[in-house]
Amino acid sequence: MRRRRLLFSLLLVAAAGMGTAAVPPQPAAAPAATLDRVVPAPASVVPGGAAYTLGEGTRIRVPGNSGEARKVAGYLAGLLRPATGFDLPVTTKDGRDGIVLQLGGRGTGKLGAEGYRLTSGGRSVTISAARPAGLFHGVQTLRQLLPASAERRTEQRGPWTIAGGTITDTPRYGHRGAMLDVSRHFFTVEQVKRYIDQLSLYKINKLHLHLSDDQGWRIAIKSWPKLATYGGSTQVGGGKGGFYTQDDYREIIRYASSRYLTVVPEIDMPGHTNAALASYAELNCNGQAPPLYTGTEVGFSSLCVPKQRTYDFVDDVIRELAAMTPGRYLHIGGDEAHSTSHDDYVAFMDRVQPVVAKYGKTAIGWHQLTGAHPAKGNVAQYWGYDKTSAAERAQVATAAQNGTPVILSPADRAYLDMKYDKNTPLGLSWAGYVSVRRSYDWDPGTYLEGAPASSVLGVEAPLWAETLSTSAHIEYMAFPRLPGIAELGWSPASTHDWDAYKKRLAAQGPRWDAMGIGYYRSPEVPWPAK
Repeated sequence: MRRRRLLFSLLLVAAAGMGTAAVPPQPAAAPAATLDRVVPAPASVVPGGAAYTLGEGTRIRVPGNSGEARKVAGYLAGLLRPATGFDLPVTTKDGRDGIVLQLGGRGTGKLGAEGYRLTSGGRSVTISAARPAGLFHGVQTLRQLLPASAERRTEQRGPWTIAGGTITDTPRYGHRGAMLDVSRHFFTVEQVKRYIDQLSLYKINKLHLHLSDDQGWRIAIKSWPKLATYGGSTQVGGGKGGFYTQDDYREIIRYASSRYLTVVPEIDMPGHTNAALASYAELNCNGQAPPLYTGTEVGFSSLCVPKQRTYDFVDDVIRELAAMTPGRYLHIGGDEAHSTSHDDYVAFMDRVQPVVAKYGKTAIGWHQLTGAHPAKGNVAQYWGYDKTSAAERAQVATAAQNGTPVILSPADRAYLDMKYDKNTPLGLSWAGYVSVRRSYDWDPGTYLEGAPASSVLGVEAPLWAETLSTSAHIEYMAFPRLPGIAELGWSPASTHDWDAYKKRLAAQGPRWDAMGIGYYRSPEVPWPAK
């Protein structure tokens, strides 16, 4: 009998062993990120205390019942529910547990319009801010404090732990932008929304849309309908192109606003205007419309500066665009107007800037605007690079000294369409190769010699689309360089250190994998093994 019992016991053990072997062990969940692994680097990090772990009963609390705070809470819940599998109900009931999103409170007045304080420990994580944008930026930090698998859209294994401590964070600059060229190649509303979501993760707050160029006009203007229907009918290489209806444009603005980005529309003029000139013969000095253009050369087109009809056109376009755009700025381009004489260029800018002001907007122009007469308060966006002449740089610096605010987008640092190196399959290289380190390793406060640090509004990362036609193309060129430009705009200069940054950047790789972002695995960055 003892032998039978022993044999039976051994069979049970063997069966149990086979049962265990049939189910592969689950991989251990990644540990929580430490508070100092965030991009952009926070202004202040004080680690310590117990960690907080999300669980089945976690609630997202919105004390005070603010409508804007509830929206941010709903956004956070929508992000975290798929991977965690938790309900994460949003409630206005007070409580000391869960995730608390609080507008106002002690010390929040010092955080400004976009700053936040995040405190994690024990029973709760609390994000406090003076304004809703600050809560939203705090949520982006919270995302990075969770394991990267929190970004997946299917249920994942926890634990969902956030390290203990306090982050107090405010931005260095008020303008932290990214430009998307939808003119060379057209990108749909959904593609633009996808990019907006990616920008918001790194606290970018301006989306500059380059809406017109030689290759395509992308916004419907009711008083000049052929601009979109004909001028928007093609793109680089001869594709079908496309354009945004005014409802499409409003939807982009609405979606950007929900991510606390302001849309800055650009109508480039007097050059880069072939799509408009092809659409309406009357805009040409000779009254003859040129053919549509699908190449990539620049500098050959110009509106007819002496014609009154040109200014009727400008007034109508700016009037309609300003009426649809709630943000403060409207970009009037002004670069590479090689077919416009200097006198005509100055005359044109002198007439167009007051039109922008008439419709309640502040004009931004590319830095060539400083070669004309920048109106008080209007902004110059500098896109020069190492080979830009000293005289041209000095011209911008002088304008800055005289009160013209400056946005910095140096082409050999911030242009995301420049190739990483000679082997990059996409992009251009006229400004040189822009490695991940080169795009990060500069200081906006001291970059433009002679320009007062106080004149710098911030930074912007343009992405021109001569060679880009898909979201995958956008992501490959933007990541991993975009987060570095975002950090230059947000983080204190004292935090800027390549050796430390590249480690924080490397930790973003698994997050991008989870989000389905196809990024360039630069050899300069110590990425985790896949």
